[in-house]
Amino acid sequence: MKVQEYISSRREARPLHFTLLDPGKTSADDLITLAKQTAEAGTDGFMVGGSTDLSLENVDLAVETIKQTTHMPVILFPTHASSVSGKADAIFFMSLLNSESRQFLVGEQIASAPWVKKTGLEPLSMAYLVVAPGMTAGRVGQAQPLPRDQPDLVVSHALAGQYLGMKYIYLEAGSGASEPVPEDIIKSVRESIDVTLIVGGGIRTPESARKVVAAGADIVVTGTFVETSQSLKEEMTALTNAIHSK
Repeated sequence: MKVQEYISSRREARPLHFTLLDPGKTSADDLITLAKQTAEAGTDGFMVGGSTDLSLENVDLAVETIKQTTHMPVILFPTHASSVSGKADAIFFMSLLNSESRQFLVGEQIASAPWVKKTGLEPLSMAYLVVAPGMTAGRVGQAQPLPRDQPDLVVSHALAGQYLGMKYIYLEAGSGASEPVPEDIIKSVRESIDVTLIVGGGIRTPESARKVVAAGADIVVTGTFVETSQSLKEEMTALTNAIHSK
């Protein structure tokens, strides 16, 4: 089954949760533990990426480790073309629409496209929108973070992504953000677009996850939460249950 079909079929039943694992912050042994515990806790899939200086070797190893540990899809979430692993199931082929740099609008995509074609990775086209505070994602991507009090501006970006043919819209508050993307922004975007809406950044509790889903997120992504949790399986189970129960 293609990853797109997997996501669509699961979404028909309930909202989804994806775990973001960063090989730049996590050893191979820890990846095994994190992948196993989050899979048992109910995550629906894995994203691999995050750090700006990831080597292809590290990403390859991470993807192989996760795939050997679980049977869930592994989707690349790359920063640079040089770390695009052909061992994953799919890649979020994304453009950071509020970046001020051509590199992150289309440059890295042009560089990676031949490799995506050669390896047979399934490309999942995405408009990546960084919402304030943006954190490292905004800084590295040279983005002008979208204001938290201007839903219409975020909607305009999201609609532009959809009209450009992108099948996913990702609202990103940034890894380690103190709060998730505001609910009124999520709701406004959900009411305006017809494609899959992903929300990440600042989601640490079942309650915050529940609010994000209630506002309209189809997929909730957590990364820092996974890295910092002291009782991961228990806390992740509570969080995924909150997402799936919507």
